[in-house]
Amino acid sequence: QVQLVESGGSVVQPGGSLRLSCAASGRAFSMYALGWFRQAPGKERVLVTAISKTGENIYYPASVKGRFTISRDNAKNTVYLQMNNLNPEDTAVYYCAATVGNNGWTYRNPHEYNYWGQGTQVTVSS
Repeated sequence: QVQLVESGGSVVQPGGSLRLSCAASGRAFSMYALGWFRQAPGKERVLVTAISKTGENIYYPASVKGRFTISRDNAKNTVYLQMNNLNPEDTAVYYCAATVGNNGWTYRNPHEYNYWGQGTQVTVSS
């Protein structure tokens, strides 16, 4: 098993930046493909970005491509989400998630993930 703890959520003005972190404990971090998801009130949980086990493959949906960057440091058991040029539509609870999966794959469906953090709130407001 792996335990995930997100941090870094905050209130930020439109156009601002924020970096989220997700620290993992438990089994070897490099065994897991990772994803960041977000869920706004009354809406479904949706993928923000996903990264393969060793980081060679990354997926971004159009909604965040060019603004958000995922990275992982397997030595520190941490995955990061750098978010730039934030807008009010980015307001949500952000979750990191992990799945064992296959080498080199990224996973886009929340049902493909086995482990979840508790979430961190990001609010974009002036």
